[in-house]
Amino acid sequence: MATILDKIIAQKREDIKEVKDLSREEIRGFKKERSFIDGLMNATEMAIISEFKRASPSKGIINANLDPAEQAALYASNGASAISVLTDRHFQGRLADLAKVRSAVELPILCKDFIVERKQISHAKAAGADLVLLIASVLGKQDMYDLFEYANEIGLEALVEIHDEVDLEKALAVRANLIGINNRDLKSFEVKLETTEKLGPIVRQSGAFLISESGMKTQADVRRAAKAGANGVLVGETFMAASNLQRAFEDFKIPLETVSQR
Repeated sequence: MATILDKIIAQKREDIKEVKDLSREEIRGFKKERSFIDGLMNATEMAIISEFKRASPSKGIINANLDPAEQAALYASNGASAISVLTDRHFQGRLADLAKVRSAVELPILCKDFIVERKQISHAKAAGADLVLLIASVLGKQDMYDLFEYANEIGLEALVEIHDEVDLEKALAVRANLIGINNRDLKSFEVKLETTEKLGPIVRQSGAFLISESGMKTQADVRRAAKAGANGVLVGETFMAASNLQRAFEDFKIPLETVSQR
């Protein structure tokens, strides 16, 4: 029986057929404009990638009324390290949202989508992205290598997302220097913070920077991720639904020296 992820990927491959290839001029050249990874090198506190996400297949509508540019500006003013923008239709997202965010902030922007072809990366760069998400579980080893190299070639950083040891092998094979551990199983949509605790030390031993994704609801959750070796967290639903965004950020800004990493 097809999972939600299977259906999303099948639809994505159909949608891409209608997407045109872009020229070098249309993708803003090959220059890297902003680096999220550089910011991690001398960071003294957990990095916070704040996400703009209207909805999700697992939660339904989270907040459909927020403007992407306004929300991104709020994230930036509260100390976000980068902005993640969901651009997939199953999350009520679109590339136009990313372009609006680019016009509002100077922070690095992550295009969060189900990327399976080069031209998606080209369009992300054209819209103003600085990073793209590459999900190991939906890519074969050769596709992962090809897309990772292409992203770097046109001046983008790649956040390689993993959920288990098989995914980790793919990330290490391309020598990814930024790895995200998704605590959510994309097949069942179940969230377990133990996923970061299990894989985090291995990721850090490889020399890569580590981002823990999904399930960050409290300061205790962020501390668990930090203790497992995370350099930062990606937070979507908690911030999108927050009644007091400033307080939420304050809770998640954890000085790295206060956490004993493994």
